[in-house]
Amino acid sequence: MIWARLFLIVAGAIFLWTADRSTQLALGVVPIVALISINFYLHGRYLLERPSNPKLITAASLFDVALISVIVLLWGSGTGATGLGSPFFVFYYPVLLAFAFVMPRRATAGTYAAICFGGVASLTSAKVLALRLATMVAMGGLGTFYWRIQRDRRRTALVDDADEFGSEAALERLRAFVGI
Repeated sequence: MIWARLFLIVAGAIFLWTADRSTQLALGVVPIVALISINFYLHGRYLLERPSNPKLITAASLFDVALISVIVLLWGSGTGATGLGSPFFVFYYPVLLAFAFVMPRRATAGTYAAICFGGVASLTSAKVLALRLATMVAMGGLGTFYWRIQRDRRRTALVDDADEFGSEAALERLRAFVGI
């Protein structure tokens, strides 16, 4: 999650170079500062070995999606395109993948569909939206699949430790991990 947000910060800073007025630059800095603040807080918790709980991660991810949605909806690139025509839809991908790596499920694609649905005026634009949503669902699905593989590997390693050593500590770790 920290790396995904860092990529968003760097990409947002690069897109600030497209600003041709000082008001665009000033408004563009606000979301970047918000992302930096959240990333600093979460990274600090990680370094202090007090990782964030699922509620905090979900809240931070929802804020990321809301921020990206505002950018897609309101902030046009050099062409002034917003909604379905906005090139900033690519910001959803790292957030979606990172959330899928950490949490079991995700539905960011629905937010994007709701934002861009009003921009669907022809069959071609509907096709573009459907293709983007399909890639977002695939990205979330792959991240969730990877998360499940890692979870199963950890569970198997804990069971192997408990079987091999027969220690109570290993069994307690297994019970805590599974939630028994």
